[in-house]
Amino acid sequence: MKGKMAVVGDGDSIMVFKAAGVSTFAAEDEKKAREVLRKIAKDYAIIFLTENLARPLTEFLKRFDESPYPVVVSVPAAGGSTGYGFEVLKSAMERALGVDILFRKD
Repeated sequence: MKGKMAVVGDGDSIMVFKAAGVSTFAAEDEKKAREVLRKIAKDYAIIFLTENLARPLTEFLKRFDESPYPVVVSVPAAGGSTGYGFEVLKSAMERALGVDILFRKD
């Protein structure tokens, strides 16, 4: 598993990752994404999941917070960012550090 990365998302969104040599798994909806994540979680250190699939799977994804691997990272889909990945990152930083050091507005 050391250093292995994968991406889960719709076909258009994962093409660029495939071209870069990252393992890709197509999922057209959150049900399929959940199935894929269950199957690959033990084999990959980092799993990129498109925001359009990550948002409806928020509760399911919390189980990955309890162990160091895999790290599941939300990335924008081909249609652009919904802001969900930014929200998750901001929340994780606040939980870890107790303050918002990256995104605060001064």
